[in-house]
Amino acid sequence: MTGTLVLAGTPIGDVADAPPRLAAELEGADIVAAEDTRRLRRLTQALGVHTTGRVVSYFEGNESARTPELVDALAGGARVLLVTDAGMPSVSDPGYRLVAAAVERDIKVTAVPGPSAVLTALALSGLPVDRFCFEGFLPRKAGERRTRLREVADERRTLVYFEAPHRLDDTLAAMAEVFGEDRRAAVCRELTKTYEEVKRGGVGELARWAADGVRGEITIVVEGAPEAGPAELDAAELVRRVHVREEAGERRKEAIAAVAAEAGLPKREVFDAVVAAKNASREGPANGKGLS
Repeated sequence: MTGTLVLAGTPIGDVADAPPRLAAELEGADIVAAEDTRRLRRLTQALGVHTTGRVVSYFEGNESARTPELVDALAGGARVLLVTDAGMPSVSDPGYRLVAAAVERDIKVTAVPGPSAVLTALALSGLPVDRFCFEGFLPRKAGERRTRLREVADERRTLVYFEAPHRLDDTLAAMAEVFGEDRRAAVCRELTKTYEEVKRGGVGELARWAADGVRGEITIVVEGAPEAGPAELDAAELVRRVHVREEAGERRKEAIAAVAAEAGLPKREVFDAVVAAKNASREGPANGKGLS
């Protein structure tokens, strides 16, 4: 009989948020695979539990090499508990490779639900929560980051991102460039911890706030693109949307057709707005977003 892989959520801040089943799984697992064994030790001490099984490290650096070893243990009947530093395994944390390998071997995979920075930030943001998508961490390089943002510029679902504090201002500035300064967002910092803070506003305003430096674990929630009708889109917004699509690799003709369809406008009207913006950029510096 094969064993069971258990994915266990761990507190994202306040240790009192640990799910009750976590203690039992820590004590009963044959193997505990932890992203950081030192943090695991602190967690077990805080919970007052003792692990009786073998403890091994399982992090980004050894995930590929250690996965076959753990799958073999599961195939042999072991109960393997996977925990990361905070939140649910596999969600921007180690775990996906192990889950995929276990599923391929027809090994049972279950979970101990626990705290999630994604859902906590989404609930606190004050933005629509009925439909959302999680985008994880954006690329570190500025050009790749802008490209990824352009891919979701017209996404109408609420967007959720993780970000490192030292890159927060650059990320928010890129969002302001691609989404527009007034796109609503919330920066959730140190969730469930002593210095928890949720800063809300337009992404441009938040970028200026973050320029002074921000510390702690960061989750960003961004409002989806508005479902704007023809009367709600001015020429500048039409041009901006065409520009975003062009930067993402679309030909101008295709971009104009797509924007016109989204706005419910004739293609000629969008084309005229683009041409007018192009002419204005040639005549002087008033329009800094030339499309030539």
